[in-house]
Amino acid sequence: MTDPSDVSAAASAAGGFIPDLPDDIAVRCIARVPRSHHPALALVSRSWRSLLRSPLLSAVRSHLAVTDPPVLALNLRSPTDQAPWFLLDPLLRRSGKKSPPPLRLPPPPLPAIGSACAALGPALFLLGGSVAGVPSPAVQVLDARLRRWSLVPRMSAAREFAAAAVLGGRIYAIGGCLPPADAWAESLDPAIGPTGGGWAVVPSPPLIREKWMHGCAVLGGRILAVADRGGVVYDPVAPAGEARWGPVPPVLDNGWRGRAAAVGGILYSYDFLGKIRGYDLESNEWKQVEGMEKELPKFLCGATLANLGGLLCLVWEGKDLASGNKEMVIEWAGIEVSKTTDGKLQGSLLWQEPVVLDAPKGSSIAHCIALEL
Repeated sequence: MTDPSDVSAAASAAGGFIPDLPDDIAVRCIARVPRSHHPALALVSRSWRSLLRSPLLSAVRSHLAVTDPPVLALNLRSPTDQAPWFLLDPLLRRSGKKSPPPLRLPPPPLPAIGSACAALGPALFLLGGSVAGVPSPAVQVLDARLRRWSLVPRMSAAREFAAAAVLGGRIYAIGGCLPPADAWAESLDPAIGPTGGGWAVVPSPPLIREKWMHGCAVLGGRILAVADRGGVVYDPVAPAGEARWGPVPPVLDNGWRGRAAAVGGILYSYDFLGKIRGYDLESNEWKQVEGMEKELPKFLCGATLANLGGLLCLVWEGKDLASGNKEMVIEWAGIEVSKTTDGKLQGSLLWQEPVVLDAPKGSSIAHCIALEL
């Protein structure tokens, strides 16, 4: 049950919440409490704990337009061929104390491998991927507030290991399909709804359709998608007479290694030398993020970056916290980066902590993306 109009019936069934206060009003009061206080609220009673974990509260918070800082959705590749998703909430961190375990999400309807992912508000879009060894055009969407998956209009082309991005409220899928496909690039407006429209082909020059993408970001109002060597830039609002597609700047291409994230107009990447570097579009150069040499380990295995509400979030595979541990351990850190007067990038570590995930040791990080709740 997720309709806010049914709050009273659901609350009464749970056994009531606040004495002498109608349950529907009580639920609305609880819904306004910041997410960081939910662990304490869960100690009040069994009915409160059940409410805090229910889709009902998420629906009420959405109805009341209650917002909190974003959470991090993390996807793993597992030796057991499973691909579990988790939500890591920075508000639930407890400095100097053991933080509560991250929430494990239900699995998507289709067990796809090599999907691309993009986020729009609380919605996580999984595009394509290989299902039973065959590339799929399926699009799976997770509502992080309700913690439920659904299927939306399929793409025009089947894809795996494509690039995905959100720009101007539209979801874009680029590459990952056979080169001859006319729908090598396409976009969807989720606001139209499943019955009002589907994927629209984004015209692209045939010469660029050989690209199989491994990285994607939005920078300066344009989509950047890179392959092993070379990449493309797409500008959806390019003036008439100018090409909407073009190559990425050589400096950007040469420095982009692995996963990257755009924060505050800077594209950040973790290189093979164990350095965090940022690409400045205005000066067309890579700059090392200074001040982190003594704050973080030298080499971060499987390092992944994300924009977490304006912070640069770094996630990597951690070390075992205890001998005999059979679960995966990751580390994550929040970094605030600012520009100095001489144009350098200065980093400040706000927090760093290990997290034990309900996944077997030997798993690896597949996706890391922020969702707004």
